[in-house]
Amino acid sequence: MRIGVVAPGGRSTPEVAARVQALVASAYPQAELVFHPQCFLTDGHFAGPDQARADAFVEVANDPSFDALWFARGGYGAGRLTELVLPRLTDAARAKTYLGYSDAGSLLGALYGRGFRNIVHGSMPQDIVRAGGEAAVARSLAWLAERAPSSLEGGIAPGEKTAAFNIVILSHLLGTPWQPDLSGHVLLLEEVSEYMYRIDRSLLQITSNPDIRKVAGIRLGRCSDIPANDPDFGRTEEEVARYWCERAGIPYLGRADIGHDVDNKVVPFGGV
Repeated sequence: MRIGVVAPGGRSTPEVAARVQALVASAYPQAELVFHPQCFLTDGHFAGPDQARADAFVEVANDPSFDALWFARGGYGAGRLTELVLPRLTDAARAKTYLGYSDAGSLLGALYGRGFRNIVHGSMPQDIVRAGGEAAVARSLAWLAERAPSSLEGGIAPGEKTAAFNIVILSHLLGTPWQPDLSGHVLLLEEVSEYMYRIDRSLLQITSNPDIRKVAGIRLGRCSDIPANDPDFGRTEEEVARYWCERAGIPYLGRADIGHDVDNKVVPFGGV
C-alpha cells in the first residue's frame, strides 16, 4: 500500500520523516510512506502558506495511487484549509483512509460530515519524537496497513458508532457548515494544555449544542498538561464532564484511552 503524508498545520522535519520511514521499512516492507515536500515548508507558524498546504492535501487525496492520507502532525492550521480543500476532492479522495488527531480534527470532522467514511482518530508521525513514541506511530501504521484490532481503543463495542475529537477543536466546529452529524455516536473527547476553566467553557458549548445532545453518550479521554490557575478551578476534568453531561441529558459513559500521549488509541469514525 501507499501512504501519503501532508502537513495541514505545523511543519514536520526531514529527521522525523526519516525515522518514521525507517519504522515502516522494518515493520511493513510492503508499504511505501511518502512525505509530500510541503511538510517541510515554513510560513510563520504553518507548514507553508494556506494555498500550498491545501494544494498538497488535494494532490495526495485525489491521487488514486495512494491508499491513505496521514496527517504529519497537529499544530493549528487544518481548519483554515476546509473551504480550500473540500470542493476540489474527487471520488478517488472518498476511497482513502484519513488518519490524525488534535488539530487534524477540523478537517477530519468536515470530511466525515461530507460522507467520507474512512476517517480515523489516531497518532501521527510527529508523535515519534515523544518518549516511547515509536509505539504510538506503530499503532497507527498497524491500523493503516492491516486494520489491526490491537490498535483500537479498548472500549469500542462492535456495531457502535464512534467519533473522537480534541475538546476545543470540536467546540470550534459547532455551528459552522463543517459540523458533522454525530447523532447516535459515542463521542470520545480529549484535551491538552488548556486551563480547567477553558475545558469547562468548551464542554458547556459542546453539550449545549442541540445536535450534540443527540449523541449516544460521551466518554472522556485524558486531559493532560493542565496549567495551574489562581484561584484553582476546584473541579477535575471528569467532574466537569459529568456535570455538563448531566445538565444536557447526555449519558456520561466513563473514561477513554485517547489523549496527546504515546498511549493514544485508534478510534474509527462511524465504528468498526
